[in-house]
Amino acid sequence: MASCVTRNIRVLVAIVCGLLTVIILGLTIWRTVMRIQRGTFDLPSSPPVEFCRNGGTWENGKCICTEEWKGLRCTIANFCENSTYMSFTFNRIPVGRYGPSLQTCDQSTTNAGNPIAIRLCSLSLYGEIELQNVIIGSCDENLGTLETQIDDISTNSRNISTEAQILTSDANKLTPENITSATKVVGQIFNESRNADPEAKKVAVTTVSQLLWASEDVFQTAAATDNHDAFATLIEQVETYALTLGNDSIVEPNIAIQSVNLVDPTCTSVRFSVSKGTRDYPASGPTSVDTNVDRLNPDGQTELQILVNTNSNRATCGFVVYQNDKLFQSKTFTSRSDFSQKIISSKVGGNEQDLSASVKMIFSPKYNQKEFQFNSYACVYWDFSKKDWDTYGCHKDKTIDGFLGCHCNHTTNFAVLMTFKKNYQYPESLDVLSSVGCALSVAGLALTIVFQIVTRKVRKTSVTWVLVNLCTSMLIFNLLFVFGIENSNKHLETSGDDINVDSDSNEMPTRDTIDIPNSSCTAAAAFLHYFLLVTFTWNGLSALQLYFLLIRTMKPFPRHFILLITLVGWGVPAVIVGVTVGIVYSQNANESHWELDYRQEEICWLATSDSNSFITSSFLWSFIMPITIILIGNIVIFVIITVKVLWENNQNLTSTKKISTLKKILSTLSIAVIFGITWILAYFMLISNDDVRNVFSYIFCLFNSTQGLQIFILHTVRTKIFQNEASKVLKSLSSSVGKVKSRSPLIPLRIRLRMYSLLRSLPALHERFRLLEPSAVTEQMTLTESDKENPSI
Repeated sequence: MASCVTRNIRVLVAIVCGLLTVIILGLTIWRTVMRIQRGTFDLPSSPPVEFCRNGGTWENGKCICTEEWKGLRCTIANFCENSTYMSFTFNRIPVGRYGPSLQTCDQSTTNAGNPIAIRLCSLSLYGEIELQNVIIGSCDENLGTLETQIDDISTNSRNISTEAQILTSDANKLTPENITSATKVVGQIFNESRNADPEAKKVAVTTVSQLLWASEDVFQTAAATDNHDAFATLIEQVETYALTLGNDSIVEPNIAIQSVNLVDPTCTSVRFSVSKGTRDYPASGPTSVDTNVDRLNPDGQTELQILVNTNSNRATCGFVVYQNDKLFQSKTFTSRSDFSQKIISSKVGGNEQDLSASVKMIFSPKYNQKEFQFNSYACVYWDFSKKDWDTYGCHKDKTIDGFLGCHCNHTTNFAVLMTFKKNYQYPESLDVLSSVGCALSVAGLALTIVFQIVTRKVRKTSVTWVLVNLCTSMLIFNLLFVFGIENSNKHLETSGDDINVDSDSNEMPTRDTIDIPNSSCTAAAAFLHYFLLVTFTWNGLSALQLYFLLIRTMKPFPRHFILLITLVGWGVPAVIVGVTVGIVYSQNANESHWELDYRQEEICWLATSDSNSFITSSFLWSFIMPITIILIGNIVIFVIITVKVLWENNQNLTSTKKISTLKKILSTLSIAVIFGITWILAYFMLISNDDVRNVFSYIFCLFNSTQGLQIFILHTVRTKIFQNEASKVLKSLSSSVGKVKSRSPLIPLRIRLRMYSLLRSLPALHERFRLLEPSAVTEQMTLTESDKENPSI
């Protein structure tokens, strides 16, 4: 008898494994065919990663090289190798940059820890890379001491300017205090009333370029603590200095200055152009000046062009191009992307702001088109009285296709504040494995709920209430996951021509990246958050109830136990979600993007923060922490019940050793499923190795998407009531088929033989149902609860 049972179980396992293999193989083939039909297997439009060498990246149809390399594939060196001069050694220095020496000042000196000397790597007249002489500084000076020497700039300008250049050569080490002090010193070097040496001013231009390498955060902190308007003073002094260079220009990596003398009395217009280069700063592209022209005339290589109409005979025009807007710290416009906003300044004659002049400008926006989609822009100028951008006197000019055009009736510092939509990589529809698993779970959970409610009086156990609530929350979560996880924004059409949008209004934006609000997606994320927390809470309550039933058998339940756990199961998650949404909304109530601080844009689920802000993120405190606490408690109770109840030696619970072991395994799985133990696999998905993470992702998806089906099999199909009802249904089908057989004499002999074989197999199926009788833990749990309800027995 035992051998027959074992053989039948093996046959059943083999059949189940075979069916699962066929299903998975069929789904894989179906998914592959669907992907081919949708065209998702098209060849990539960009070259492989290996095409761009030495850290270069493929953007907008070409390789964007790092500062140290150039060429089609970033294979041509653009740096000076490690060098030694006198007692100083220098690491690799990019062309156009000053490199600091490895030797630093002693800790006992004023300039402790900073480099003693710097050295320039430049290009010769013949285009050859060469190193310049070493500039040696003083260890008795720092930016703070230089700030105190401003009054002596007229007599000591060269030394002060050189020391400021050396002290700002390593932008990574600059603090907000360093930025403020250096800005004050350099601003006074450009001040005409200080009569600084012309060479000192040229060195000061290099210092300004070096300052603009510092991070945005450092500049923001420096601007917030700048009580002497050092930034504004420097900007104004550089504008004035741009009028004093004759027809010469100074071009540094982060700043370019050009002066133009209008010799011809009839000349009333000047056109200044900056061409595109291989890297993102003005030095990478040449500048040009044209006088006595009446219109803008860009070509395919033009990045920036400005036309100044003086409307009267003026002596000089000055132009300044800043690579980024770090000196222009706005209070109303926030830049959150990593691309730069170029600033151009035009000044005519000696007036601070010439109201008789007008300018026309065009900008060619440079941004990563794979990551962003251009949305709109605004033509603005820097208002020194407001210390912010303003649109007064400026409007958009769309006369040249492919460029951002502006027209202003005055001269000063101009910019186009561009806004972009981020090109989110919306995932495809749910994976086939997830979809099928969720569909099976929904069916299993629905059947379990109906069965538990219909048969609640027969079983007479309060476990029904907990299981029904758990299945209900899990059912709703699965339905929301299938129908609400996808963001409907992925179906919105995007503009084919990025430049020709929003050409009428010139309203100044508040941030450079915009997001499309989607309240339905936010609501879906909140409901998913809530019902998943509810599911885990009922997992924990199930564990707590089983602990009272099986471990603390002699102690009764607390008073109003059912009411208490109901309030906890549905109320605590509601409080967590409500508080989380309230906090996120209150912190960004005036911003349209507050939703993305709570949920993701790619899918309608909670937003995950980067490593820098993960500790303070709502995702950690409103989801990860509660789930982790519940899982730890469930694991502890699971281990206690498994050791003390399921696997203890009790010969009265089983008839044979093999069947007893099978029951123990099934009972262990039953409790593990109810407790949600398989969610531990989610933590393995945090592993950095992609291959390992993908394996655990599929395992996690397989176990958790079918959790509802597992509950149906282990907690419904295994009960005697369900087995008896299933046996009655099988017998009814058998009798119905027999009647059909007697009424259908014309059925072919082969079909009748198959039906006869099927009918003979029905008693065998009935016997196999008997093998799946309730587990020992269910019997003991029912008896224990009966004892608690009737202590006199």
